[in-house]
Amino acid sequence: MDRSDVTLERMRSFVRVAERGSFSAVAREMGVGQATVSRHVAELEQALGTTLINRTTRGLSLTPEGGRYHEDARAVLRLVEEAGEGLYRASDALSGSVRVSCTAALGVRHVARALFAFQDRHPRVEIDLKLTDTRIDLVQEAADIAIRLGTLADSSMQRKHVGLSRRILVASRDYLERHGTPTSPDDLRHHRTIRMSNVADSGTLVLQGPDRSMATVPFGDRLLLDHGLAAREAIVQGRGIAPAHLWLIDDLLDIGAIVKVLPDHRLEPVPLSILAAPGRLRIQRVRLLVDSLTAFLRGLPGVAN
Repeated sequence: MDRSDVTLERMRSFVRVAERGSFSAVAREMGVGQATVSRHVAELEQALGTTLINRTTRGLSLTPEGGRYHEDARAVLRLVEEAGEGLYRASDALSGSVRVSCTAALGVRHVARALFAFQDRHPRVEIDLKLTDTRIDLVQEAADIAIRLGTLADSSMQRKHVGLSRRILVASRDYLERHGTPTSPDDLRHHRTIRMSNVADSGTLVLQGPDRSMATVPFGDRLLLDHGLAAREAIVQGRGIAPAHLWLIDDLLDIGAIVKVLPDHRLEPVPLSILAAPGRLRIQRVRLLVDSLTAFLRGLPGVAN
């Protein structure tokens, strides 16, 4: 093995290809040509004297040697970054990039503003914000942290509980004038509805009444959407009744564009969390951003610890 040819650049390319399973995806991620990434991996294999990745027409897979080397290489790259982080702390100036994944509507309405403020305080930190309602694999997508709504499955990710996000039923005044105002949960069966197709169990609503009794009602699928901002627009345009996070529509309530429906009934709040990829909270800029976002999110309308 020629140790001088085992460079950090080649090691990084191999680790990302191993995690993404695609040379082209890593090339787009790194902003280089696919041939460059392929060359890095091939040169690393030549330096190590072994094949790390099996390449077939069906895709890529790690060889047994590649699997072992991937874990070791990830550990080395993590140590390199942490060593550099010690210098940043010594100079009292944060530097480097943080990749953030966030639910789309929450990101557009609120989180982007918090990220701007963080960059104003730490101008050498680069933020890469990905907005998606799909629950990504943080390691595979090379994200440092993810802001997520809903119950989370157990995983190797480090989780920070932010709080519970309150939801309410809302509709436009125009819709209620045309179709009537529900006075009981059962009345919802006869109304047009707006629901999220990518939210688990959104076809059923469970409401707690003022006497703490529970009512379970089917919530139709006349209008199915997969984006919170589209749901917000549909509510304003009088397309039906919808459950909505308070932080999504608080401004519309304030100006009277929409109103609460069944205000004496309560929907179950939704957990709001921040996930961090393994080891990333040891990086100061990531840890400080998580702390900053946690404080910010806890101040949003309808979010309670």
